[in-house]
Amino acid sequence: MTSVSTNPGGRSAPSTEGRFARIWRRNGAGYLFLLPWLVGFLGLTLGPTLASLYLSFTDYDLLTSPRWSGLKNYEYAAFYDRRLGKAIEVTFTYVLWSVPLKLTVALLLAMVLDRSVRGVAFYRATFYLPSLLGASVAIAVLWRQLFGADGLINQLLFFVTGIQGPAWITHPDYALSTLIVLAIWQFGSPMIIFLAGLRQVPQDLYEAASMDGASGWRQFWKITLPLLAPVIFFNLVLQTIEAFKAFTQAYIVSGGLGGPVDSTMFYSLYLYLEAFANFRMGYASALAWILLVIIAIFTAIAFGTSKYWVYYEDEQR
Repeated sequence: MTSVSTNPGGRSAPSTEGRFARIWRRNGAGYLFLLPWLVGFLGLTLGPTLASLYLSFTDYDLLTSPRWSGLKNYEYAAFYDRRLGKAIEVTFTYVLWSVPLKLTVALLLAMVLDRSVRGVAFYRATFYLPSLLGASVAIAVLWRQLFGADGLINQLLFFVTGIQGPAWITHPDYALSTLIVLAIWQFGSPMIIFLAGLRQVPQDLYEAASMDGASGWRQFWKITLPLLAPVIFFNLVLQTIEAFKAFTQAYIVSGGLGGPVDSTMFYSLYLYLEAFANFRMGYASALAWILLVIIAIFTAIAFGTSKYWVYYEDEQR
């Protein structure tokens, strides 16, 4: 039974205990369903995030207690760590090449699959398969074998042209290119999203354009791309973030060292080596927060420029 208290003005109000009981009776089941997620969020996401922020200001080697060092880790990363500069250069090159090429391949294949062809469901599943397996250790190992000195790529190259190809994985001029090709091969996820977007484009626009004599190329530029701009923007942001976080491929292909000559030293791989090979967990935490800031800047630039090229159907211009 809800207890009632009387205030000086003579009006009665429910007690605090009664209010909580009423809220629990109304929403208790919902809170119980949320409890597993809430425990996971606090214990596995928010807690480690705050701990990482604190450790980024300390000198911590995993074996002794953290010692407060202020901005020393950030100062070292900004002015003295030359290998970090190389890791940023490699990562930026990877992002700037892999993301546009992957989205282009995904869009072209989505347009092909948008046509009414027999067995389209089978083709969709087949093309999506690399996205499920592409980031796995098994595919990275397979990629290492394909592009090795005696791998299948060089055997095909010699069979067709008579030219003996280089050891793509162990040559500093080609190692990063093989990882970019691997990233492009994982086009399945953005392709499915493009395909869903293409299904939303009104067909009567194409019919009207055809009656006016517009060519297929003009219909693509004037109808498909503008109406698909929100989907392109979504895929661009998502794939850019994923590219910045790329780790498994570089770790497996380079044997965990980022070689040869740091040509595959991705940012995330360098962060991992600082944390678990050099036992500089404080510095690695600072690197993680720097990466967060870099991704936030790229995302902010994408959102800031979206008003110039992303068109929404219900938007008034």
